[in-house]
Amino acid sequence: MAHHVFRTPLTRRSLLSLGGAAAATGVLAACGSNTGREPAATGGASGGGSGATINQWYHQYGEAGTQQAVEKYAAAYTDATVKVSWKPGDYDQSTAASLLTDAGPDVFEYGNGPTIDMIKGGQVVDLTDLLGDAKSDFNPSILARMTYDDKVYAVPQVVDMQLLVYRTSMLDKVGVTPPQTIDELIAAAKKLTQGNVKGLFLGNDGGAGLMGGPMLWSAGFDYLTADNQFGFDDPKAGAALGKLRELWDAKAVLLGAPKDWFDASALTSGLTAMQFTGLWTFPDIKKGLGDDFGVMAWPAYDSSGKQSVPVGAYGSCVSAKSRDVEAAKTFVKWLWVDQTAYQLDFATAYGFHIPSRTSLISQATTLTDGPAAEAAKLATEVGHAQSPILWTPKCATAFGDAMSRIVKEGADPMAEIAKVKAVAEPELKRVLG
Repeated sequence: MAHHVFRTPLTRRSLLSLGGAAAATGVLAACGSNTGREPAATGGASGGGSGATINQWYHQYGEAGTQQAVEKYAAAYTDATVKVSWKPGDYDQSTAASLLTDAGPDVFEYGNGPTIDMIKGGQVVDLTDLLGDAKSDFNPSILARMTYDDKVYAVPQVVDMQLLVYRTSMLDKVGVTPPQTIDELIAAAKKLTQGNVKGLFLGNDGGAGLMGGPMLWSAGFDYLTADNQFGFDDPKAGAALGKLRELWDAKAVLLGAPKDWFDASALTSGLTAMQFTGLWTFPDIKKGLGDDFGVMAWPAYDSSGKQSVPVGAYGSCVSAKSRDVEAAKTFVKWLWVDQTAYQLDFATAYGFHIPSRTSLISQATTLTDGPAAEAAKLATEVGHAQSPILWTPKCATAFGDAMSRIVKEGADPMAEIAKVKAVAEPELKRVLG
C-alpha cells in the first residue's frame, strides 16, 4: 500500500511498501517495487471530443501497455477533450506543488487518495456525489481511506495488496499447517528453518519497514482510534511489535536476500518457506512453483486480534483549481464509476491487480481460482488500508524509525511507542486544527 510527498517515485508496487512504517525510506511497494510496475517511457497524448479541455495526470507506470490504455480511455470520451500526461520523476512532490498553481492538472491520480493537507487546504474537490449507488460496490477499506469527514475525495482505480505466501510442499514435509496466530507463525518459522532455508521472509530488514501495521492490527490495535486519538499506547501493542524481534533473535527470518520482499525470488528459489509479498508477484510464483503454493492473511495475535492483508490503491482526484470543475468531475465519473469494462481492463490486462469494484472481481479471469481467488477474497474481507488519512508523513517517519530500533536493535517496544506518540499527538492536533 505508503504515500504522498514523502514517497520515492511510485509504480503501483510503491504504493504498498510504504505503509505506516517505511513511508519515508521504503522501496515503495504495490507499484514499482511493490506492485510490479517499473519505470516506463514518458509521454502524453490527447483524445476525446469537443467542449472543455481536461488535463489528466498519471504517474509513470511501467507495465507494458498501461500508457496506451489510459490514452485509449481518454480518446473514447466524447464530452470533452482529455489530454493525458504521463509524469516521470517524483510524481507525488511535483503533483502536490502543482496544486498550488494554475498550471496543475484538472484530474490526477494519487496514492490512496489526496493527503489530509490537500483536503484541509481546499486543494481537492468533494467527489461523494459521483458514486451514487456504486458506493457500496467499492472495496470498503480503500474507499474509507479516501474519505474524510464523510466526504469522498478520490475514486479508487485498482487495488493492490500484500499477503503471506507459503510453499505447500515445504510445510507438508515438516508437518506444519498454515499458522492461525502469531505464536503459531513463529513456531512454524522456527521448524521450517533448516540448513540454508529460513522459515519466513519479511524483507531484508526483518520486517521493520513492512510489518508494523499488520502487527498492530493482529493485536486489535490501529495507528489511531475511531475518534482520531493515538491508537497503540498499550503493553499488548508493544508485545505484538516485539514479536518481530523474537523472530530476529530466533534466526528464523531470512536476511540479505538478493532481492527484497516485493520480489518472489526468495520463495521460488527455495531460500524461504513463507514470504510476505505482493499480489503482483503471482505470475512469477506460478511460473517458478506451479501449484506448489498457498496464500493466507497475516495471522491474528490471539483470539482478540484480527487477521489482515494491507491494501492500497491510486485514486482519481479533481483539483479545486481546475478550469472546469464540473467537467472534470463528469469525466472522473464516466471513467472510474460508469465504464466498468475499462476498470476491469486496467486492473487485469497490465500486471496482476484487483478491480476496486467488488462486483467486477468475478469477471476477472486472472482471479477465478486457486490462490489468486483466495487473495481477492481476502482483500475484500480482511483488507486494511496501510495507514489512516490522518497518519501524516511525520508520524510515519517516527514509526518507521521506532520499528527499526525494535526489530534490529532490540529496543524496548513501549519506550519506542512513547517516542512515536510524542510526535503523533502534535501532528494530530495540527491537522485537526
